[in-house]
Amino acid sequence: MLKTRIVTAVLLFSAFFSALFFLPPLGWVAFATVVASVAAWEWGALMGLGGSARIFLGVTVIFVCVVLSVLVPAALGLEAGFSEAAWRFGRWLYFPAAFFWVLCVPLWMRRRWLLPKSIIGVGVGLVLILPTWLALVQLKQAGGLSLIAIMATVWLADIAAYFFGRAFGRHKLAPSISPGKTWEGALGGGLAVIVYGFILAPNLPVVLAGNYGLLLIVLVLVTAISVIGDLFESLLKRQAGLKDSSNILPGHGGVLDRIDSLTSTLPLVALVWLASVH
Repeated sequence: MLKTRIVTAVLLFSAFFSALFFLPPLGWVAFATVVASVAAWEWGALMGLGGSARIFLGVTVIFVCVVLSVLVPAALGLEAGFSEAAWRFGRWLYFPAAFFWVLCVPLWMRRRWLLPKSIIGVGVGLVLILPTWLALVQLKQAGGLSLIAIMATVWLADIAAYFFGRAFGRHKLAPSISPGKTWEGALGGGLAVIVYGFILAPNLPVVLAGNYGLLLIVLVLVTAISVIGDLFESLLKRQAGLKDSSNILPGHGGVLDRIDSLTSTLPLVALVWLASVH
């Protein structure tokens, strides 16, 4: 099992880094679209849909991404004029995503709502997946290393939370959703992200690099939202009776299992970034 996980992880990172640094802009959009399509297919499983309906969801997301690529190419970095077009278009996806993660999801987890097996459930999936797709595409415009640095924030939070939780964990964070997570682990993850963010501060947009109070607020918020994203998918999987969103990645489950925290954090980071440079 460990060997399978390692092999899959190596292949995943190889594919990701190759796409990030060697594909042209349109190729990166296509790569992000494939990720979003597979995530939509897995979302259908969380909704309890059958095979045909799940495939339809995946194809629908591809269709939407292609249409957006044709209608707003500048906002995706496929034409000149990215900065203005990205903000003008991106806010229509990022603000609903921010509202969803900051206000709706905490209430959802508190009330233990079931994911509707209807157009409402599809809508929730689109609010979760499409802004993540757009953030992957738009944040790439800041540079491949910048996107990795942003994603590393989530990875660092997860790793630090694991080790802090193992060493100091005493108080369960959400025992009915994810029994292994503790408040001590979450705080340790947040501390690691704050240190990491302040180290990177000189390379951040001026509005953050020159305002440590605002940077601290953003880092704490990003950490909290990443935890919420992880817990939200765990809740949906538990309610659907699934261990993983799929088995498409041997030893790692599905795409949603790997990007659960990124679905909540990347749109928020993209929103802050575009607002700061606009």
